Amino acid sequence: MTDRYEVVIVGGGAAGLSAGLVLGRARRHTLVVDAGEPRNAPAAHMQGYLTRDGMSPAEFLATGREEIARYGVELVRDRAVDATRDGDFTITLAGGRTVRARALVIATGLKDELPNIPGLAERYGRDVLHCPYCHGWEVRDQAFGVLATTPMSVHQALMVSQWSKDVTLFLHTIAESELTDHDLRRLAAAGVKVVPGEVAGLVVTDDRLNGVRLADGTVHDRSVLFTAPRAIPQTELPARLGADMQETPFGTYPVIDERGLTSVPGLWTAGNASGFAEQVINAASRGYRAGAAINGELLMADLDATP
Repeated sequence: MTDRYEVVIVGGGAAGLSAGLVLGRARRHTLVVDAGEPRNAPAAHMQGYLTRDGMSPAEFLATGREEIARYGVELVRDRAVDATRDGDFTITLAGGRTVRARALVIATGLKDELPNIPGLAERYGRDVLHCPYCHGWEVRDQAFGVLATTPMSVHQALMVSQWSKDVTLFLHTIAESELTDHDLRRLAAAGVKVVPGEVAGLVVTDDRLNGVRLADGTVHDRSVLFTAPRAIPQTELPARLGADMQETPFGTYPVIDERGLTSVPGLWTAGNASGFAEQVINAASRGYRAGAAINGELLMADLDATP
């Protein structure tokens, strides 16, 4: 049994729900497939979203689900495991259901792969952080550490110095020789201390981070540690459907136009499935843009097909 929709959206985060809201209000028969694995689940709050500043990600998503339901948009907790196209799209779900759609939106986001340091993952979203715009205000003026994962971590250390003047860059597995003279000059200008040596673990007391321990046993007092996880885009479905893909420093993403349309007619992306740097508010915006564009495309196709 195959259920038919006008639009299927794979991904129930900010981008997918936003696209669903627009399409529901446009009276499009729409399904959202949500695997229930939001990237920002470890965070207790999200920031920088006007009128939603400080709201928990879980509350934000629950509110979004309620809103799309008002307009008849269906949501199923499942995972899309395959998709094919023969004019329309056929999407196979892990639960065994098959659905068809005229347009398909991939809003599956990305996953964060953290450095393999004992205790790091357990603190992620609390006092191990990745984004100063998301968390900098809440931890301002504390003792920051930045765990280098690539030479680009210099940029992260420079950025977080806007929120604290006590910043230490732990080079970890990055050799000092990989830092350019330009890097060193900027780090010095920002007052960032550079510490070579591999990080072996964290020092946690009373459920609070209070130190970073190096492999040689040295402990540096720190109350916040920033790091840049490795981004893993969840873009298997666009690739499988034959979309043009492009390599970036942050993974492989579909080539899209300004609305989110891929090289495959009817196949769209939104949120972190379309690029690395989409915060929640940007993801919602991209979902809105894709939803409105899809409605227009479907409308014009129907009018052009009318005798």
